[in-house]
Amino acid sequence: MGGRIGRKVWIALACLLPVLGTAACNKTAQTIETAMVADPDEWPSWGRNGYETHYSPVDEITTGNVADLKLAWHYDLEPGFSASTPLMAEGKVFITTGHSHIRAFDAASGKPLWEYDGGTRERAKSALQMSWGSKGIAYDAGKVFLVTTDGWVVALDAKTGKEAWKVYDYPDQAPRNSNGAPRVFGGKVIVGYGGADISAARGFVTAYDAATGKRAWRFYTTPGDEVTPVNRRAEEIMRKTWPSGWKNPDGSQRGGGGSAWNAFSYDPELHLVYLGVGNGFPYNQDLRSPGGGDNLFLSSIVAVDVNTGAYKWHYQLCPGEQWDCTATADMTLATLKIDGKDRKVLMQAPKNGFLYVLDRATGEFMSAEKIAKVTWASHIDKKTGRPVENPGIRYNGKPGLFEMWPGPTGAHSWMPQAYSPQTGLVYIPVQELPALIGEGQKGGGELSAGMGVTLIPEVELPGGHKSYLKAWNPATQSEAWKVELPGTWPGGVMATAGGLVFQGQIDGRFVARDARTGKELWSFKAQSPIVGAPISYRVNGKQYVTVITGAGGQGAGMQTLGNQAYRTDYRFPRHVLTFAIGGTDTLPPFTPPVLTPPADPDYKPDPKRTQAGFMLFASRACLVCHGWNAVGGGAAPDLRYSPTITDAATFRTIIKDGGLKLNGMPPFPQFTDTELEDLRFYLRTRAQQAPDEQRAYMERLKAAKASNAKPQDFAGKWNIVIQSPVGPQKAVMDLKVQGNVVTGKITAEQGSVDVAGAVANGRAKFKGKASMPMPITIEYDVTVKDGALTGESTNGPFGTFPVSGTR
Repeated sequence: MGGRIGRKVWIALACLLPVLGTAACNKTAQTIETAMVADPDEWPSWGRNGYETHYSPVDEITTGNVADLKLAWHYDLEPGFSASTPLMAEGKVFITTGHSHIRAFDAASGKPLWEYDGGTRERAKSALQMSWGSKGIAYDAGKVFLVTTDGWVVALDAKTGKEAWKVYDYPDQAPRNSNGAPRVFGGKVIVGYGGADISAARGFVTAYDAATGKRAWRFYTTPGDEVTPVNRRAEEIMRKTWPSGWKNPDGSQRGGGGSAWNAFSYDPELHLVYLGVGNGFPYNQDLRSPGGGDNLFLSSIVAVDVNTGAYKWHYQLCPGEQWDCTATADMTLATLKIDGKDRKVLMQAPKNGFLYVLDRATGEFMSAEKIAKVTWASHIDKKTGRPVENPGIRYNGKPGLFEMWPGPTGAHSWMPQAYSPQTGLVYIPVQELPALIGEGQKGGGELSAGMGVTLIPEVELPGGHKSYLKAWNPATQSEAWKVELPGTWPGGVMATAGGLVFQGQIDGRFVARDARTGKELWSFKAQSPIVGAPISYRVNGKQYVTVITGAGGQGAGMQTLGNQAYRTDYRFPRHVLTFAIGGTDTLPPFTPPVLTPPADPDYKPDPKRTQAGFMLFASRACLVCHGWNAVGGGAAPDLRYSPTITDAATFRTIIKDGGLKLNGMPPFPQFTDTELEDLRFYLRTRAQQAPDEQRAYMERLKAAKASNAKPQDFAGKWNIVIQSPVGPQKAVMDLKVQGNVVTGKITAEQGSVDVAGAVANGRAKFKGKASMPMPITIEYDVTVKDGALTGESTNGPFGTFPVSGTR
């Protein structure tokens, strides 16, 4: 980033000295590099600087006085995407929300200074270009930089918000979108894009001159026809790892992907930019690369020269990637003392569940250990740096589904981790979220057309649907401490020189913890979930902390079922919140409205129409924004409570004609009239089920779940009703009990399931195998009270639903 000489540089250099009396500097556990603390007063980039540490060297707010942290100013935002990280430079806070809407504020007072609309909603030609919004922006030398979700790279004058230059990044009409934060490294604006989940288009990263907008270089992440002189060496390396090529006999693209949309880091001394590269398409390697091979540079960290884009080295996380294994989580640079020697390293905790430490000059593998439950690999071989895969992970040609931990959302997704040189710890927002994956079924089964897999991302399995903040020692590859968080979608993290770690939560609290112990020291009720990472900066000698509230940023309809206990409503108040010691601002009172499905007196159950609508909701990308089983997660409205589903004309205007396009809802003109009505009927069904479903879910969470039922109370035949997403499903439950052992059979119209389990603490828990059409496990957790049976049924990956029954 462009540095400034003066008082701030002297403060930064002072913290490099080994013997100083300040409280912040004398607690350092690892070496603090100059670049890591340059411009300590400002936060001009996604991770504050190219080291991507999300660490602020400012130390006015400490473990000793954080209890006095108060709201200094706030700004009310409109509904829309706000899971983003702000910036601070020139005494201004810059934010992006919605689809590339930029605002500037006075950093100390919160006074609005200017705003700029990127224009995406007017221009966007596809739903992909309107999915979610930008997660961040960049600043350098008097300019603010953004990439619109439909591919325009824009430089704005930081003082006025006026366009300085504007260029288009996409070379063709392949489906792409850009919602990761751009970076400015060495005078170059580094830009990536996403889209490898739905297209075999060739991945690339582009660098533009920050002053003029002229393209400096483009680095391709998968092989292709265009080979520039600077890319020749990289192309030679990649082609060897695609032994059967990447094209079909007719010349069309068979395999590709490798989009790098989020993770970029920079070492100014080595002049290296590090690119975090994503998954391949199709997921199924037999379709993408029938001859096998490692398929570089998929799922890789690649180092290139900042000035030319020339390849320097790479490290691949998942050779022959076919599980949405990406290297797109942020990469942190630091100097660690390992085996008594200072090593300049790159650290990444990607989706696959390991934390990796690499030599950032050479790409040499140093270490990797599991930070979450992992079933796809047993370990990473220390000599080769390659994963030792577990049996079954290569699903090609095999029946059934493979239980995969972590699932495609990952043990760590895009939400930023932080690193503190004071403690030497990396602070990682970790998820325990499994999935089921297997080879695609003939005639369908894919979550996205052409993936070549059956992928069920929101799976209810024991130990799943949990999230943590984990403090990890990368030098020893060991856990220092962890804190379980509410829900399954943890917020981004920031560490500070005051010995603190800040993080937002899905329950709407903004929390500060002791960086060494994890003890909670302060919290603020923010009225809305927080996913974006906070920042900290100093103005006129005073330290501030700023965060943007609002849920969002989930992928593929995941992260909704695990958050049902928390209100993540799309229209909850969203704010820019800024805190300081002695702040005097307050938020206006807010009482969440009661969620009530719309009145629908003409509704009559129709399981066949509901089933048809369910398939459309899942296969036409509705669940991507509106949630698994139509359970909203805050990224978009929860349609179970929307009045639009009860009026056919309004529903058609929105879905098919694009009536709310300027609000961020893209049109879907491909729906036929019959499909549109089936989809609407499914949502009407889900609205009818919502109250009972939510009530049962909340009851399940209560500690007083056990009952006084005796084992023999469960014996006999029961007529049961399961409130499934496609309507009430009737069945007969015939149970036998001997001691506390339960056996029996569940018989329904679709077939029967043999079950077995036990009674404990007044509840009967039993399960059995079924085929729907893939093999799944059906589990029951029920009790008996006043002669009636109540509880829930977990239908494999499809969710958990209320059960009621009478003898």
